[in-house]
Amino acid sequence: MSEDQKIFVPSTPLPAGRSGVLTGFDPGSRTLEAGYRIAPQFRSLPVDVVFEKDVAVQLRDGVTIYVDVFRPVGDEKVPVIVAWSPYGKGQGTSPSVMGVFGLVGLENSIVSGLEKFEAPDPAYWCARGYAICNPDIRGVVDSDGDSVLWDRQDGRDCYDLIEWLAEQQWCSGKVGMSGTSYLAVSQWFTAAEQPPHLAAINPWEGVSDVYRDLVLRGGMPDTGFAQQLQDGSFFGKNQKEDILSEVERYPLMTELWENKIPQFDRITVPAYVVASYSNTLHTAGTFRAWRRIASDEKWLRIHNGQEWPDYYDETNVEELQRFFDRYLKGEDNGWEQTPRVRYSVLDLEGGDTVGVSAKTFPPEQVSSTRYYLDAQSRTLQAAAPTVAALAAYDVDANPNAVSFITRFEKETVMVGYPKARLWVEARGSDDMDIFVLVQKLDAYGTPLQAFTVPNQSARAHDLTDHGATILKYKGSDGRLRVSARHLDDELSTQEVPAHSFDRVEKLTAGDIVEIEIDLLPIGLAFHPGEQLRFVVSSRNLLGTLMPGIREYVGANSGQHVIHTGGNHASYIQLPVLSN
Repeated sequence: MSEDQKIFVPSTPLPAGRSGVLTGFDPGSRTLEAGYRIAPQFRSLPVDVVFEKDVAVQLRDGVTIYVDVFRPVGDEKVPVIVAWSPYGKGQGTSPSVMGVFGLVGLENSIVSGLEKFEAPDPAYWCARGYAICNPDIRGVVDSDGDSVLWDRQDGRDCYDLIEWLAEQQWCSGKVGMSGTSYLAVSQWFTAAEQPPHLAAINPWEGVSDVYRDLVLRGGMPDTGFAQQLQDGSFFGKNQKEDILSEVERYPLMTELWENKIPQFDRITVPAYVVASYSNTLHTAGTFRAWRRIASDEKWLRIHNGQEWPDYYDETNVEELQRFFDRYLKGEDNGWEQTPRVRYSVLDLEGGDTVGVSAKTFPPEQVSSTRYYLDAQSRTLQAAAPTVAALAAYDVDANPNAVSFITRFEKETVMVGYPKARLWVEARGSDDMDIFVLVQKLDAYGTPLQAFTVPNQSARAHDLTDHGATILKYKGSDGRLRVSARHLDDELSTQEVPAHSFDRVEKLTAGDIVEIEIDLLPIGLAFHPGEQLRFVVSSRNLLGTLMPGIREYVGANSGQHVIHTGGNHASYIQLPVLSN
């Protein structure tokens, strides 16, 4: 059983830097009057709000958690939106959250400070006839039990909270969920449990497979962000899951990791899913979940920035309200006419196109097009080279990479899933950690990149020269440990390979093996004269997801050889949109 494989370590109390004005335990109900402002830098409440603090809710196994509820004053029954995450429910005014807003360049005045981190703002929603429920989940702050990290336990616990909320005298019986990152992931798990009163979900970018997205992407134990997540949250009085030790003990796919993948086929509620191309933690998982959930009524919007500015953008909040008005209030407001897919096309020179309507993703007009690697000319070709050649690098040399380039003579737009199929050989080693990148170059060969956030200061440049990928987009990347190359036939498609991660297949001297690597989805425009560069390397080409976390270094030695042409026609497959 996966429960037997879990490893726990003692939690620690919430530190001062993560505490906000409302963190202290203070059960009771009070009314916050219109004009109330929790601190000078935040927005004021536009309406009177009932604030029920530290309400005890008992879960099915007897564990008690504590929740805060914000709801409109009055007798009218209202729907409620749940923000499920391990980030303390009173953290909205904490130095840590204000620091994150500063990092991306958001003003604190766009929110009331009553919201959880990455969650809907009660100031907006209560004024529009909704309640907001901010729980401290199992094991967090004052709630009982031991906390777990992105797990089906989240889904069972949130099921219990939803059904409790639906019975409250002020509740209409309709419950929704919204939020980014952890708050998005918890929605996959909760919806898969099918609580009867969950009426709609709004996952706004989030992991959907802890093994493949968070701790072992490509089969590599890259745990820098997991460590930040484990050490920098889940504060409480009991124990918390030690995912770092679990990675060490269980490097292959086991029941532990299977139970950290939602049961997508059981997710049937209406879903408004928001994604981007640029979040190296969330992008693959958001698109995977959107593809695999069983909801008949599901919408996908792919924006062109970072999730926090996008989530709190006034126009986007108003659109989310239309979705919830339709499914939580039953208003006949024409939401169903919203295109099922709206995607963006990045230009990286200031001319992004957003909100392009489609029925599917990739759009129907996309054809998967192969660009063959030619090691002799170091170019990408339309046809497989007849002559076999190889490109190699020593893993500890400079450069420890090889690249291949093509130039576009006409306007070319790519929307969908890239993948690489490569023939590789390790010399002087029995394994390879390979990193790949699709990069856009201008007509003069200069790499193009773009900030995803409003903060484009000198400090932001320093942070993003190498790493902090959430702040700056540099292209679509992928990675694979070659001994983990075995494909999962059930999960793989022609566009998106998926690896089983259930076995280790080491290389022997002289082996030339075929591998497939999934790269993050793209929407990218190339103007006449511009170029695409495909890079293969032994190093982490993009660096870390966030500033200040430990960077993964590939477990490599010896020489990597990429074979091209002849019997080893390596290629990259790109989703080209026909005119």
